[in-house]
Amino acid sequence: MNDKNLIKKVIFIAVCISISASLQVFSDAFIYWRESLPEQFWRLWTAHWVHVGWMHFFLNMLAFACLPFIFPHAKTRLLTILLLLLSPFISLMFFFFMPQIEAYAGLSGVLHGMYVAVALVDLKYPKERNFALLVLALVSMKLIWENTWGNSSTAQLIGSPVLVEAHWLGALGGVLLGGTYILKAKLKSGKVTK
Repeated sequence: MNDKNLIKKVIFIAVCISISASLQVFSDAFIYWRESLPEQFWRLWTAHWVHVGWMHFFLNMLAFACLPFIFPHAKTRLLTILLLLLSPFISLMFFFFMPQIEAYAGLSGVLHGMYVAVALVDLKYPKERNFALLVLALVSMKLIWENTWGNSSTAQLIGSPVLVEAHWLGALGGVLLGGTYILKAKLKSGKVTK
């Protein structure tokens, strides 16, 4: 990774963490409240940037900060697009298909989607392929674990139940967005080679 890309990634992470920390101070105005969503549409995005507590915030920001570095080919543009699209995708899925979910806060669903999407994109790099497959396998195993045996240790750590639906919806969104990115790149390269 060259110095320019490193600086871009560090600035990107710092800005995102700063925004999230700022929103955390007034979290009630930004979390996903089902009944408030039609009038307060910003919650589609901001719900994923606030957390149930500072430990929850720290864990999500740590996972977020690692992503651009464990996937060196991940561009900040792609990461920004994923952040902007995965948040409302998960929120709208909650709103339309899971009315029992009245409140939500946290970046973990979006993180699952980001890791899946970036790993799918990294499959095109021969040197990164095995690591990308490992990440996809680990995310899959984590989702299976959470949806069969539960995740009580994480719930105890953050002081709130873990909404595993956000994780698998995020992963689904990651598959859709990562797949779309790959398809678009293939179509673009196909047009160039003709």
